[in-house]
Amino acid sequence: MNQKLYLLFIFVSLKSFSQVENSKAKQDSIKKEELNEIVITASRRSENFMHSPISIEQLKSAEAKKMGSPSIYEALENVKGVQIITPSLGFKVINTRGFANSTNVRFAQLVDGIDNQAPHLGAPIANALGANDLDIDKIEIIPGTAAALYGMNAINGLANIQTKNPFEYEGVSIQQLTGVNHVGNIDRFSPKIYSQFNLRFAKAFNQKFAFKINASTTGGTDWVADDRTDLAPNANISTNLSGADNPAYDEVNGYGNESANRKTLNLNGKNYVVARTGYRETDITDYDIKNYKADVGFYFRPKTGNELAVTYKTALINTIYQRSNRFRLDDYTLNQVAVDYHTPIFQVKAYATTENTGNSYNLRSLAENMDRAYKSDDKWFADYTTAYKNAITNGAAIADAHKIARTTSDQGRFEPGTEAYENKENELININNWDIGAALRVKSTLVHGEGLINWDKAFASFFEKIETKLLSGLDYRNYIIVPDGNYFINPVSASKNLTYQKTGAFTQVTKDFLGSKLRLGATIRMDKADYFEAKFTPQFTAVYSPKESLNFRASYQNGYRFPSIFEGFSNVNSGGVKRVGGLRIMSDGIFENSYTKASIDKFQAQVNSDVNTLGLTQAQAIEKNKNTIQKNPYTYLEPEFVKSFEIGFRGMALNKNLFIDADFYYNSYKNFIAQVEASIPNTTDPNLFPTSLYSRTTQSRYRLWTNSKSKIYNYGGSLGLKYRFDNTFSALTNVTYTKLDRTDDKDGLEDGFNTPEFNVNGTLIAENIWKNFGASATARYQNNFDYVSFLVSGTVPAYWSMDAQINYNFQKSGIKAKLGGTNILNKPYTSILGGPAIGGLYYLSLTWETSKI
Repeated sequence: MNQKLYLLFIFVSLKSFSQVENSKAKQDSIKKEELNEIVITASRRSENFMHSPISIEQLKSAEAKKMGSPSIYEALENVKGVQIITPSLGFKVINTRGFANSTNVRFAQLVDGIDNQAPHLGAPIANALGANDLDIDKIEIIPGTAAALYGMNAINGLANIQTKNPFEYEGVSIQQLTGVNHVGNIDRFSPKIYSQFNLRFAKAFNQKFAFKINASTTGGTDWVADDRTDLAPNANISTNLSGADNPAYDEVNGYGNESANRKTLNLNGKNYVVARTGYRETDITDYDIKNYKADVGFYFRPKTGNELAVTYKTALINTIYQRSNRFRLDDYTLNQVAVDYHTPIFQVKAYATTENTGNSYNLRSLAENMDRAYKSDDKWFADYTTAYKNAITNGAAIADAHKIARTTSDQGRFEPGTEAYENKENELININNWDIGAALRVKSTLVHGEGLINWDKAFASFFEKIETKLLSGLDYRNYIIVPDGNYFINPVSASKNLTYQKTGAFTQVTKDFLGSKLRLGATIRMDKADYFEAKFTPQFTAVYSPKESLNFRASYQNGYRFPSIFEGFSNVNSGGVKRVGGLRIMSDGIFENSYTKASIDKFQAQVNSDVNTLGLTQAQAIEKNKNTIQKNPYTYLEPEFVKSFEIGFRGMALNKNLFIDADFYYNSYKNFIAQVEASIPNTTDPNLFPTSLYSRTTQSRYRLWTNSKSKIYNYGGSLGLKYRFDNTFSALTNVTYTKLDRTDDKDGLEDGFNTPEFNVNGTLIAENIWKNFGASATARYQNNFDYVSFLVSGTVPAYWSMDAQINYNFQKSGIKAKLGGTNILNKPYTSILGGPAIGGLYYLSLTWETSKI
């Protein structure tokens, strides 16, 4: 759908608003839903939603059930300012305000204030350890930095999933959702069944004791990633070999033919870049999704306002996961135990999350080492050279000779689907060394403790007199990684676990002026992490409310993000390239003695071109172009830093049945944590450096975590409207604009902005149309955008899609039926490059709930 149709949609909606302004049926008005709503995430204390000092979005479970999305987590795609990317049917990633990626360590995700990240990643694996649909009350989202209050990993935003307390929400709930996807021959699969089962049981024995149990299972067939675009289209352009004739052909979702698997061969006086054949993802991975999660909680209220909660969560994940490579997560487990005690005056909380990657494996490493398992690189390229020369001698054309050489060299290759392939695959995915295997074997633990104190509650009379509120908090976190010898090592002691600790504290003061019409706030936070000096993060806010239904806000804040475990400490050998954490303790000496891969690639291409077009010898071409090689200008990691300024408005209009929420922000970033590839020549003679760097076999290659030297600026805004026509019809619509402004000192190492400029969606909801029937339809559009990652860079095409549902409430039985679909027109789209094509999902959901036990 083009943008004109969306503008028409908004225009028609607004026109309808004015036509029904004086309707007498508006008894269930937006006023009740918005003016009295309480949120806790924006300020870490309960406050009126309308008076929030920073932008905060929320999606209530009741509202999400009226949408076409099968779950509330997926319905977040309809929330103002939220971008959802989909690396897998079982793995969706939330982001706000730009710089998105499939790991997204800049956006934090909490459940009841408890971080549910996978420790070694520093980011959540979607909603794997989150609550199931039946237990979610609502989700609050801060779009933009929340670092002053939440510290690490929240400079892009934060989501807090709030669950239902068993004291307030007793009963039994059972939900079975059965659907079908892969409809209409959109990929290699025929239609497949998708199933999700959710259970919730909650019981309050009396006013002091309660407990709840939740369980969820999800099964189906994942979306397929099969992009065959050539990532090296110009590798042999000087020999007029391109397209299907390109011997360096490297398709996006083909692995084992990347730069590490290519070699320059001199064949009959010409230099050709040749890649090994590799394997397509569709041939070597398991697309089955089998995810399970459960949690149990015990709750004790010794007196009114005081509550102790002890919870345990577990998750078992089997799905596809995307980072700089694509991974198959098999028997990946997360476990979390938490203790939370809060009173009106203070709160203390402690939790531990353990992670075990189980039998997971790297698809690229599997493909690379499957090729090497039947024939080494040296042997394969030698066979290729011989076969090519023989083909030319026998009169074959150049392009045909390359194809003959490949077919000859591939003889004996393990073919997917054969018993020999299956046996070798089982062997490789259990070898924890990516130079010869593919296993991902990480065991890690996150331990966190924090405390909050409301000074204005502890000394109520004093703070009431000065109309001031004061909140302080302290937190401690420790990441503990078991060295596995491949992904992580302990550079200090191989016999001890690797640890990475961080401590933070903040104080927030707010004061009312002008008869509580003006509220000013200030927060100062300090964070200290291992290997870094203490960093201070301020936040200043102002809310002006001339009327209950008119609220203007402004804020300025800074934010830091400290490197995650894998950015700071990774130690991975993969295909002859070693990925090394950017802390000095991991990469000492590499930065100072290496040369950038970008300049080496340019140097090698110029040498090949001069050999092929000017008739120079290889030695002459190396001498001619040696000054192209550039020393690595980067150095050891520092925290990322953002400055953010925001203004906004939240209010009511049209007899308080139209809710309006608008915001505008401007951000500046520096020290973006990114990766640079560099090599050290395997010689001590400076005169031989160029010759050594021409061949990948005579250099040590690294991928290093470092900071971009660029300063990056972006801005944007969003507008959200909610309107209730009457007791039956309501409409939601929003538009989000996100723009990369400029980049100063551009060094090519900036993290990808990876965000559409325009994102528009609108939903029309009808409740109780006739005899307990309801329905809704959602239209969604985003424009094309540039996507940059280590897996692939290019343009994500624009797309539009529609979700819809109809529902019926069987009041006597307590069963609610919902028949719906996402992307109901089944027009496949991709949300990120390298990811899957997403088609339609059609489902029937049956939910039975009772408060009687």
